[in-house]
Amino acid sequence: MSSWIYLLLGIVFEVTGTTFMKYSAGFSKFLPSVFIFVFYILSISSVNIALKKIDVSIAYAIWSGVGTSLIALIGILCFKETFSISKFLSIVLIIIGIVTLNLSGTTR
Repeated sequence: MSSWIYLLLGIVFEVTGTTFMKYSAGFSKFLPSVFIFVFYILSISSVNIALKKIDVSIAYAIWSGVGTSLIALIGILCFKETFSISKFLSIVLIIIGIVTLNLSGTTR
């Protein structure tokens, strides 16, 4: 079960790092730029630990899919990006894909 916690931490760190990309204004602001690298290192390290027990296909699909979905929601809610039915359906399809892939695989 701890592998899933590391995967969850990897997702949270990745989403945090990606959010700081917006705040860094193209690496023009020092501290947010540093945070990007710190959180991405933490994310990759956490996912790497999770891969000891979770198949790479499952872990990567969850990490990237959930991260993408969360960043899309953060963009809409925090950065006032446009919301559309196609964005909503795209997020739903990502989640369906993750669930389907997870149900088809097994963990070691």
